Amino acid sequence: MGYFEPAGELRPEDRDISRALASLREEVEAIDYYHQRAALTADQELKALLIHNRDEEIEHAAMCVEWLRRKIPAMDEALRTYLFTQAPVTQVEEAASGGAGRDGAPSKETSGSLGIGKL
Repeated sequence: MGYFEPAGELRPEDRDISRALASLREEVEAIDYYHQRAALTADQELKALLIHNRDEEIEHAAMCVEWLRRKIPAMDEALRTYLFTQAPVTQVEEAASGGAGRDGAPSKETSGSLGIGKL
């Protein structure tokens, strides 16, 4: 694990965040390894095994992301903004910075709607 600041000056909770981020990097790297190997193998049994392993790593990565979300308020906010949306991500970003709503449609603030449906 590499620190960019003196480790002894970081609070224990900040060192834990660094540990979680390092683990997340490792899990994402493992996902990529297994995904590439599964994509190229002709052996269907091996392919199934590699996909199973990749999906386990995805689960581990998701667990790290959730732990980080609980510890870093800005990550919680970003994940709530971007995850499980349907519009292109760049439109979601524009909406988050004051343009359209999460789904890419004009927001209540810009559309004049009170957001209470049709009367």
